[in-house]
Amino acid sequence: MYRSNVLVCGGTGCTSSNSEQIMAKLKEEIKAKGLEKEVNVIRTGCFGLCALGPIMVVYPEGSFYSMVKVEDIPEIVEEHLLKGRIVTRLLYQETVDNDTIKSLNHTPFYEKQMRIALRNCGVINPEVIDEYIARDGYAALGKVLTEMTPQQVIDEVLASGLRGRGGAGFPTGRKWGMAAANKADQKYVCCNADEGDPGAFMDRSVLEGDPHTVLEAMAIAGYAIGASQGYIYVRAEYPIAVKRLQIALDQAHEYGLLGKNIFDTGFDFDISLRLGAGAFVCGEETALMTSIEGKRGEPHARPPYPAVKGLFGKPTILNNVETYANITQIILNGADWFKSIGTEKSKGTKVFALGGKIKHTGLVEVPMGTTLREIVEEIGGGVPNGRKFKAAQTGGPSGGCIPASKMDVPIDYDNLIAIGSMMGSGGLIVMDDTTCMVDIAKFFLEFTVDESCGKCTPCRVGTKRLLEILDKITKGNGTMEDIDKLEELCYYIKDNALCGLGQTAPNPVLSTLRYFRDEYEAHVKEHRCPAGVCKSLLRYEIQADKCKGCTACARVCPVGAISGTVKQPHVIDTSKCIKCGACMEKCKFNAIVKL
Repeated sequence: MYRSNVLVCGGTGCTSSNSEQIMAKLKEEIKAKGLEKEVNVIRTGCFGLCALGPIMVVYPEGSFYSMVKVEDIPEIVEEHLLKGRIVTRLLYQETVDNDTIKSLNHTPFYEKQMRIALRNCGVINPEVIDEYIARDGYAALGKVLTEMTPQQVIDEVLASGLRGRGGAGFPTGRKWGMAAANKADQKYVCCNADEGDPGAFMDRSVLEGDPHTVLEAMAIAGYAIGASQGYIYVRAEYPIAVKRLQIALDQAHEYGLLGKNIFDTGFDFDISLRLGAGAFVCGEETALMTSIEGKRGEPHARPPYPAVKGLFGKPTILNNVETYANITQIILNGADWFKSIGTEKSKGTKVFALGGKIKHTGLVEVPMGTTLREIVEEIGGGVPNGRKFKAAQTGGPSGGCIPASKMDVPIDYDNLIAIGSMMGSGGLIVMDDTTCMVDIAKFFLEFTVDESCGKCTPCRVGTKRLLEILDKITKGNGTMEDIDKLEELCYYIKDNALCGLGQTAPNPVLSTLRYFRDEYEAHVKEHRCPAGVCKSLLRYEIQADKCKGCTACARVCPVGAISGTVKQPHVIDTSKCIKCGACMEKCKFNAIVKL
């Protein structure tokens, strides 16, 4: 029995900040102090507070060390693990209150969260199946195989109100019921782990921190619909997730939790991994299944839907990682428990990847119906550097921008659609008042154009035309007719594109036009970017009353666009200026302004 357990984040974010080296140094110092039998070092998944990584938590005290460096380890081992004196200066300061160490759950970042899908992330070693089993792992699978019929499982999931967490929000129980109703000699269960939205890393973190929860849920789904084979389609760019999934698969086979005759019930179910090559379109269900079959990842028209004719032409269900991460808890705790959380039409919790202009970037899981204001200002710590919140993009390239005026709208599937956005997989990018909304729409269109599979004309050509118009506007060459063309083309693409990628591609344009049309008009009518982002519309000017004639700006100008004599106001020749901003950064007197 260890007297101390040291949990070190082994997620992608902390790993990129040297958490592996920190863990190695920790074990080295523990051995040097003769503490191997007293202190246990555990690699976990993501704790959520990615902005503060690398993260290390010491139990039983619950001391939350943040932004740990390798050189901090000897002090932590000497003072805390050997002498029992917490190194306060290295703690996450939100946990320190008048020299009293607060529980992490009572900090602003965590106290409004409710972790269901993320319940084991940052808590267990994802590479040790026994730790998952100790947290009721595989108990739900045992329950359904020994106490429930397949229809009862489907009824329970349906009654819970769980909707797909991958974007569209289709009721999970209905999807399973459709597949179960179709008779076939073979059926399949697929997991979409091809998370490709810019700024999204929810599914990756679940796979890295709790891979067995996905395997168990897929087996439950297989039992419910009568399938014996599952496939996890995961991005090859997620090497840690892929590694831990493979370890979990090997362990589940070794324990008899996958394969033949699970729990001696006669139920057979196995799972295979398939690595995606990074094509965004393969997040669409029909394109994903086509890719698993070894063909070019392109979508095809529906109906027939996958529940009727999916992978290899057989009935198939496809859910994403977060959807599966809720299944075992619904089985163990009951549908009534799950549907008591959230809103009338959106039950349970939602995981968001907070990014952009926000203090606490990272992963949060909140009940459906939580407002954007609560997520951004209370959990996320607000917009840093004294800037003002301007908008938040949800749903990635398929979603839309939520303006500050809608911050108090409860976030759920229907409310987001009503205000011109969508839930998507859960990326939430915060923007402040230095963000140009025309440029943001252009950014997402560039992504969509690059990722379009090219199969249908509305997406292949239409998105390209949208991007050309946006580019024209950001360069100051747009007309009011171009704004009208944008809207018309957006609705045409939405109505005629083949798959969800194309149908939702115009959303960033439509939402920014809806709430920030004045910015589009400023670009067109005034040839001005209000946020000062669009380079072609920028102009730098030296304010004569503030300029001291120190010549610093002239000395750093790479093209010699600034002239003037010592101790006299300088001038910028706008015909030569390349708008690099070097002069403004160098000026100590704030004499240079960006117009």
